[in-house]
Amino acid sequence: MKKRDVFDFYGHYIMNTYTRSPVIFVKGKGSRLWDIDNKEYIDLFPGWGVSVLGHCPPAVVNAIRYQASRLIHLPNNFHHISQAKLAKEIVMRLGFPAKVFFCNSGAEAVEAALKLAKAWGQRKGKTEIITTENSFHGRTTGALSLTGQDIYQRGFHPLLPNVKRVKFNDISAIKEAISPETAAIILELIQGEGGVNVAEKKYVEALRKLCDENEILLIFDEVQTGIGRTGRWYCFQHYGVEPDIMTLAKGLGGGVPIGAMVAKDEIAKAFKPGMHASTFGGGPLVCKAGIAVFRTIQRQHLLSKVQKTSEELRNRFLGWKKRWPEKVRDVRGKGYMFGIELSCPCRKIVETALSRGILVNCTHSNVLRIMPALNIKPKYLNKGLSILEEILEDEFSNPK
Repeated sequence: MKKRDVFDFYGHYIMNTYTRSPVIFVKGKGSRLWDIDNKEYIDLFPGWGVSVLGHCPPAVVNAIRYQASRLIHLPNNFHHISQAKLAKEIVMRLGFPAKVFFCNSGAEAVEAALKLAKAWGQRKGKTEIITTENSFHGRTTGALSLTGQDIYQRGFHPLLPNVKRVKFNDISAIKEAISPETAAIILELIQGEGGVNVAEKKYVEALRKLCDENEILLIFDEVQTGIGRTGRWYCFQHYGVEPDIMTLAKGLGGGVPIGAMVAKDEIAKAFKPGMHASTFGGGPLVCKAGIAVFRTIQRQHLLSKVQKTSEELRNRFLGWKKRWPEKVRDVRGKGYMFGIELSCPCRKIVETALSRGILVNCTHSNVLRIMPALNIKPKYLNKGLSILEEILEDEFSNPK
């Protein structure tokens, strides 16, 4: 197809729910993409964190190819090997006994967590959920109700009742919000869409203590931070605090749509057969891909690599702050999840980067978000960041 035909088809047949860049990608390999004109790009934000091993990682491709020739879909009233193995891969890295519910996305995982929390809380009349400002938990009605950003909720009211929103990293705000009806507190340990805001260790520790004292479930939304993104299998492992429920998605399938809600054994018992389900959740194809993701990260020692390189990245970004102190306000993040807060909007910077063959993201209007694949080759990471530095230099020195 010609470019014009693709754009025309989008205009005629696809709903206008995204602000799309005028580029058509046709091929990906590792941390590189090629468009319809065969222009090469370096991807420093692959799939919003989905392509945790880059584009078309060989182990995932081989797993999909193998499984597609044997069994693609199976209803969940039957057993299959890949779902059993992937659940074990997830749980064995938690550090505590748990059960897994498989679905297809992060929003679905959050919906499942919300339902489980309510099912668990019904016995004591607990139906209230506490969330935080600037959080993002998804766009389905339940997940949207928990999302602490008005911009995403606008036009979709009324949302779910019994949801309280409090300030992030403020334990006193949580204490004031807790009531006898509070069933759960949901938290992103790093608010991705909210500006890459990192939860403080003392705050998370105090949350765990409050939940224990008040019989409240602590839910960690690790849709974006899980599966090695922060240099640990799960971000909560940086804090020494266990969740009661956790949500996963994005990197879990290495590019295919899969989500998971994980709950401690005692909490998981609140769900009985028939209380929740997902037709496509945890199918043979996506679970086989998920197994390949875990084993590739393990085999290639990517967690230790990310931990080491993360400090080098942080120092590089802090160098930007020192170089442009009036333009770079802050550097935040863990592992391969960084936000560089600017004193100006960064949409133009992102567009310029795309024109020069670099993919990065802008969130909260002025935060550059960089989340490369865990296995990105140093030469591509360095080249991509060097070009981005040139763009920042030009923008800051010659603002239009």
